[in-house]
Amino acid sequence: MNEVEVLDISRDAIFTLLKIVSPVLLVALGIGLIIGIFQALTQIQEMTLAFVPKILGVFITIIILFPYMLSQMKALSEGLFDRIVSGGS
Repeated sequence: MNEVEVLDISRDAIFTLLKIVSPVLLVALGIGLIIGIFQALTQIQEMTLAFVPKILGVFITIIILFPYMLSQMKALSEGLFDRIVSGGS
């Protein structure tokens, strides 16, 4: 295995990671933005007001998108296993 193959595998792993976590992070960002605007408008500075909806949104997103996340990880793993079986070429 040479440097090009290592960089190729690393790039695939990073892109897979981004594809898996981006929807969850975007949901958390959106909920946090909405709650932040609500807190600024009403001047309610309660920490749990921001935490509880965000954690619920993240959990629901993970539950809904779990098949997509699993398929992405499975595709990456199968590609890595195929490289191992073929001797890295």
